[in-house]
Amino acid sequence: MGSTGRIRRLLIANRGEIAARVIRTCARLGIESVLAASDADLDSLPARLADRVVRLGPAAASASYLDPSAVVRAAQAVGADAVHPGYGFLSENPSLARACAAAGIVFVGPTPESLEAVGDKLTARSHALTAGLPVVPGGEAADLDQARAVAADVGYPLLVKAVGGGGGRGMKLVREPADLAHTLDLAVSEAAAAFGDPRVYLERYVASGRHVEVQVLGDGQRAVALGDRDCSVQRRYQKLFEEAPAPLLPDRLRAEMADAALRLCAHLGYRGLGTVELLVDCERDTFYFLEMNARIQVEHPVTEMVTGLDLVAEQLAVAEGLPLRLRQEDVVLTGHAVECRINAEDAAAGFRPSPGRVDRVVLPVGEGLRVDTHVQGGSVVPPFYDSLLAKLIVHGTDRDDALARARAALELLRIDGVTTTVPVHRALLDDPEFRAGGVDTAFFERFLSARDLVGAR
Repeated sequence: MGSTGRIRRLLIANRGEIAARVIRTCARLGIESVLAASDADLDSLPARLADRVVRLGPAAASASYLDPSAVVRAAQAVGADAVHPGYGFLSENPSLARACAAAGIVFVGPTPESLEAVGDKLTARSHALTAGLPVVPGGEAADLDQARAVAADVGYPLLVKAVGGGGGRGMKLVREPADLAHTLDLAVSEAAAAFGDPRVYLERYVASGRHVEVQVLGDGQRAVALGDRDCSVQRRYQKLFEEAPAPLLPDRLRAEMADAALRLCAHLGYRGLGTVELLVDCERDTFYFLEMNARIQVEHPVTEMVTGLDLVAEQLAVAEGLPLRLRQEDVVLTGHAVECRINAEDAAAGFRPSPGRVDRVVLPVGEGLRVDTHVQGGSVVPPFYDSLLAKLIVHGTDRDDALARARAALELLRIDGVTTTVPVHRALLDDPEFRAGGVDTAFFERFLSARDLVGAR
């Protein structure tokens, strides 16, 4: 896409905190924000913050936030120049990007070709290999015989992953050969149901691994790396806590990871904001390519805190066809930032979702503190979507300072009426192993099993 011109009216095809986040940048840049909301979200906080609201469809995401034609119709109805897809939903969907282009509307994201290249996990893996990135040993498993051959090659334990999966969904652990056939069948049927794609592949399971990702921004001609983030605190492959920069990484490894991410961007001719997710093998002191997320991520604020950048504004500028204004040497990281994802979930009941009406919200304020949220007193948390209520983001002079500030802020933060994960974060920030830094992806399950969170509210 050549020069697209100034975005004056932006349709936000998303909900929740990311919709409120995009609206905030629009207000600062003088861009008219139009929220495309489902019936469940017409009275939400983002709907009140937006300049305009247009109905997208029924509460069911399949008929609203996941319907490309509904999004394009909404954009045309309000005369929007561009569509911002947020994260999740259709944010990495090539058909929405193509439908926008066909309608003469700017899609705030990568090209359809890039979305296809990295959206399919096997294709992404082959692109990473071509670009010279190391990948986790493994391969496609079209049937049981092929799966057994791959397993014999890489060894156990291993992961069965859905080709169309993402966001931590579509993964199953196989510890021994006897479990392979059953788990493979299960993974194939679940992948077909959840992602509309039954294909799976196998990867070696790295027991002591850290999830570190590199934030990149490209204009199609060149790209810059905006530092890294550690997202190793996960439950069932879902992130709970993120920080930037990743703690206790050797400088050599950090530089190699940034270089690898930029090589992949160059190979793809990547335009937009993206995240190259890597698995750091702590025992081997090396890393592997996992996947590339071709969108803004939930945890982008920690990068904003340490770089001083507005990543949504950078996204919009690139979408307008402007060349990158940043050079790599302009990217200077200051201090340390952490993010706690506050979900409407009951940890004592196995993190069961806790939808309902929010009675009262008290948000901490202070220097280096930021809360990205879509709830206020009287807000209803609908049962149809994910359970993220708010993100507490804290910047400090170093990691210890950021953690201390976050711990103090969690004491002040209140979201009453629904059960939240605030108590989990308080306990996490008090944990000695976590405070020492550099925990692996298996840490959080150990942390939970060592604690009795019953009654935690």
